[in-house]
Amino acid sequence: MSAIVAIVGRPNVGKSTLFNRILGRRQAIVEDFPGVTRDRNYAEVTRFDKPFTLVDTGGFEPVSDDRLLTQMREQSQLAIEEADIILFLLDGREGLTPADREVATMLRQVDKPVLFVINKVDGPTQEAAAGDFYALGIDEFCTVSAEHGPGVSDLMERVLDLLPATPSRREDDEETRLAIIGRPNVGKSSLANRLLGFERMVANPVAGTTRDSVDTPFAYNRKRYVLIDTAGIRRKGRVSQKLEKFSVVQALKALDRADIALMVLDAREGITEQDLTIAGYAAERGRAVVLVVNKWDLVPKDHTTLGQYVKNLRDAFKFLPDVPIHFVSAMTGLRVSKIMADVEKVGEEYRRTIKTAALNKVLEEAQKTHQPPVYQGKRLKFFYMTQTGTRPPSFIIFVNKAEGVHFSYRRYLTNCLRQAFGFSGCPIRLHFEDRER
Repeated sequence: MSAIVAIVGRPNVGKSTLFNRILGRRQAIVEDFPGVTRDRNYAEVTRFDKPFTLVDTGGFEPVSDDRLLTQMREQSQLAIEEADIILFLLDGREGLTPADREVATMLRQVDKPVLFVINKVDGPTQEAAAGDFYALGIDEFCTVSAEHGPGVSDLMERVLDLLPATPSRREDDEETRLAIIGRPNVGKSSLANRLLGFERMVANPVAGTTRDSVDTPFAYNRKRYVLIDTAGIRRKGRVSQKLEKFSVVQALKALDRADIALMVLDAREGITEQDLTIAGYAAERGRAVVLVVNKWDLVPKDHTTLGQYVKNLRDAFKFLPDVPIHFVSAMTGLRVSKIMADVEKVGEEYRRTIKTAALNKVLEEAQKTHQPPVYQGKRLKFFYMTQTGTRPPSFIIFVNKAEGVHFSYRRYLTNCLRQAFGFSGCPIRLHFEDRER
């Protein structure tokens, strides 16, 4: 795993802005009020000579009785424990504050490199004011403007000098990326915490607490994974603040970065229209899916409950054929340990390649079993099939009239592939191309 660089500091000093500047894209949610980045946000940075993992922490809040602020402070402390290099960010406009002194006191106890970075230094006035921070006992610091860019390249040179050399990654040693998706308050962060084995997300019984999507590397059966915990996707009509609107976009972008989606549902509420829509987002983007029905411990049951629930899921999620289903309780840990075994299997199916000879045998048998339809007075003839890609499994079929392939026969051929080769939980992409013979 690459080295970890953590950006820490009190609220609203520009941590998320610096995170975005270093990353080269807008990943963390940025607003002008304290406490917006409420969770650690991990991202792999590969645009420099040495790759590393960058962590944007929730701000250090002064000790508070407020539960969320207290959790943010604990998360930042945990990030410091994980980090190899710490960027302590200060506000050059506001100057030195008691909260800065509190963070500095904490950092003095850390036996690892700490770079003191004074942000919002956009001109000579701020440069002069930066001298106030020598009161913290700083021998040397970097001045930057995260919003506009000056000083960031010099800062990155300092960071890269401190980073160890990273061995090159083998092409066949690929990680599998999991996106945890679902409506707000179905238990996505609690599930992530259970899967990872420690309190990684700020899990709080308030809908929408997890605003950012947060990446965490981990391993299972000696295979590399990255867990992406997304903000809850809400109906467009119910999204009011700009912050929440960006969270919806971010959740969809997280799907674009994922291989497999863990689709979380609330067992007490049953299957909602929004659940189907969100799962549809995953299917449209060609992501493999595992259904996770959370809060199963809170559902009254008899001997028919499980079977009926499974039937309802299969009927509702027909566009996800053979999708693995897990009934769990993220709160108690009930059956959560069984999820990763199916994730591993689905990941293997998602990357699976099929020999061309085997594909064409299936194509030939399919046409014998169910004759292709007639189009414009001529019967369709499928000549040849080959695989064009994985993640998701993708195939091209050459046919005499591609435009004449009805969706029902496309579905039939897709089902033939599933019967022959599996692809449980995975979408299958079929492309048809004209060929005379």
